[in-house]
Amino acid sequence: MDEAMIAARGLRKAYGGRAVLDGVDLTAHRGQVVGLLGPNGAGKTTVVRILSTLVAPDGGAARVAGFDVVRQAARVRGAISLTGQYAAVDELLTGEENLRLAARLAHLPRGQVRGDAADMLELFDLTDAARRTVRTYSGGMRRRLDLAVSLLSRPQVLFLDEPTTGLDPRSRNALWDVVRSVAAAGGTVLLTTQYLEEADALADRVVVIDRGVVIAEGTAARLKSAVGSAHVEVVLADGTTRRTATDGSVADVRRILADVEQRALDVVHWQVRTPTLDDAFLALTGQDARPGPRAVPPALVPPASAPAAPAPPALVPPAQEPR
Repeated sequence: MDEAMIAARGLRKAYGGRAVLDGVDLTAHRGQVVGLLGPNGAGKTTVVRILSTLVAPDGGAARVAGFDVVRQAARVRGAISLTGQYAAVDELLTGEENLRLAARLAHLPRGQVRGDAADMLELFDLTDAARRTVRTYSGGMRRRLDLAVSLLSRPQVLFLDEPTTGLDPRSRNALWDVVRSVAAAGGTVLLTTQYLEEADALADRVVVIDRGVVIAEGTAARLKSAVGSAHVEVVLADGTTRRTATDGSVADVRRILADVEQRALDVVHWQVRTPTLDDAFLALTGQDARPGPRAVPPALVPPASAPAAPAPPALVPPAQEPR
């Protein structure tokens, strides 16, 4: 695989003496969508703010697009775009004017500004509202315009911090298609989201962070399989539920249902249920109704690293200078 477009090692950050990040490692390559998940206050947004040069880490090192986020912050900013949790467009300008302003700030060739702005307005279903001031837009429209501004410069690395919050299902699906197209074109996307089905649908890899520490990472399929196997769930008339593990094959499901029938059980409903990313998330972060200490499935625990050593100044080979 080619060099990492995001490479962070041992990121640490504290506010007022409280550790927000406590040694976070994170890697993302070209063409990848990496989902960063965690409960509120876990440190997800702080990771994004460090990688996008908005705040400096207290410890560790990170490079984005081959540039150090502290020593080469300006170069990093030239290679990225960020959509935060709240729209950051100018309400006194029209949608089209916001895009043209963003194009000029990104130093796009003057001849392509009008066409690129029109393309983004069409992509995010804002053409009819292009000449209205943004203060007349709904919350969802402002969100879509914010995303359009982020994509206008065709960034090498795109940071999306809960990008679909406030979007209706149609707009959310449209954004999903855009994210997939960015990755297919070789872009790198780091996505934080509160919608686990979004990470399941989009992310090539999922990183789960809790209390400032990475507690699991891998594909969504791996995280789900580590929680448990598929099972047949049978709800009986007396209100009880029977669960039987299955390999998911038709033959095995038939065997289980035949056993239920043989026992003459009064069945109200049955289904084959496979673990979801929600199940994995709840098992990892402990945010469920079950009492007692959190138990992280061993298969999800990141491999132990060697004794801590000072982070090297460069985690990946530096990118070539622009021609």
